[in-house]
Amino acid sequence: MISQQFSGATDFLGFVSLLSHPESEAENILASKLYEKKYRKGELILETGQVCKQVYFVDSGLVKTFFYTETREFIMRFFPEGNLFTVLDSFVLQQPSAYSVLALEDTTITCLNYDDLEMLCRQYHSMETFYRKLLSLAAVNMMDRIGGVLEEKAQAAYRKFLKEHGPLLQRISLADLASYLGITQVSLSRIRAMK
Repeated sequence: MISQQFSGATDFLGFVSLLSHPESEAENILASKLYEKKYRKGELILETGQVCKQVYFVDSGLVKTFFYTETREFIMRFFPEGNLFTVLDSFVLQQPSAYSVLALEDTTITCLNYDDLEMLCRQYHSMETFYRKLLSLAAVNMMDRIGGVLEEKAQAAYRKFLKEHGPLLQRISLADLASYLGITQVSLSRIRAMK
């Protein structure tokens, strides 16, 4: 998953400008390829088994990426407004996704299609730079997420979530938070009671 938020990035073009400085021609073509989609709370943006064909910027709302095993749901990331994301392996390899993406609130996103990004990267070095930096950030974020899951105890993971994503607590369910932390709701209740 790409999950990156930069202060000052209020839209897709602003986000691109923070990672690279596209020529005005590249920026104009990029702007012409962007389109907006709206999703209702509870609506799937991407379903497991579909190929992820877009990079998304959350203009407003909140989404989660997740997958199911036979026994439970695992949440990989939450993406509030101001975040650019995609299902990285599905997008880069254009193969079916192992993850689903769901709107947790009424959500508006700006999309860029895979083919359009590839064309822009071929034609403009600045767009290739943007994509390279985006993939690098995604790799760092994923390593951090995996490391956190493997190394941290539940209480430390909860504290880290509060520090990094505290405002989201008012916007996500306790069940989703427990799933993100990889613990049961009962365990999460105990940790919250220890404050």
